[in-house]
Amino acid sequence: MSIMKRISLIFRSKANKALDRAEDPRETLDYSYQRQLDLLSKVRRGVADVATSRKRVELQVVQLEQQSAKLQDQAEKAIQMGREDLAREALTRKSGLNGQITELKAQHAQLQGEEEKLTLAQQRLQAKVEAFRTRKETIKATYTAAEAQTRINEAMSGIGEEMGDVGMAIQRAEDKTAQMQARAGAIDELIASGALDDASAINAGDDITRELEAMSSQADVELELARLKGTAIPAAQQPEAIEAPEPGEILAEEPAKQEAASDATKDA
Repeated sequence: MSIMKRISLIFRSKANKALDRAEDPRETLDYSYQRQLDLLSKVRRGVADVATSRKRVELQVVQLEQQSAKLQDQAEKAIQMGREDLAREALTRKSGLNGQITELKAQHAQLQGEEEKLTLAQQRLQAKVEAFRTRKETIKATYTAAEAQTRINEAMSGIGEEMGDVGMAIQRAEDKTAQMQARAGAIDELIASGALDDASAINAGDDITRELEAMSSQADVELELARLKGTAIPAAQQPEAIEAPEPGEILAEEPAKQEAASDATKDA
């Protein structure tokens, strides 16, 4: 096989495959039905044309027969008037008309036969078109139902194009989420082990310095807490304050003490 033949074969095969993907059987059926309707319309026009010609021939035959009858009357009148020459002329013309009438009647019979054939063909074609239309609608409905069922099954199984894209997007999101979680966990472990420095602690030194500073800070907190505990005495353990009596109260208490002493002497 030559190169050109191979190229032509590849081109035709790919074009056929592309056309097969682009073809919709419902559109093809509608187009075929429309072509059949056009053909049926042409047949009907043909029947109408033949019927028109047949009718025109009938009218011509009627006109010639009327002229023939008129010539017959003229010939009879010419004989009655003794004009044999006129009678002969009228009969001659009548004979010519009779020949034309015979030809027209033959044409009329032929046209009538053609009209009957076309009418029968039209009826048969119309019946086929109606049957095709019924079958077309059935096939279209079946194809639409099958297409819908296929899409539903693809959506439910996740093998459809759209659902496949959604499933791939979900899978990518889950993979990225798992990757981010693993990365965050790894960074936390590295920071806790000291392998990585915490970027938030700027100019904080190395890990040993940070640990010593933390211990020193904790020691300072303990010392301050002990100092506060030593200086703060609970209110329940503090001695009550002794208030000094006023001078007026001392003078008022002296006569009472003397009376109490005299009463005690008398009793003794």
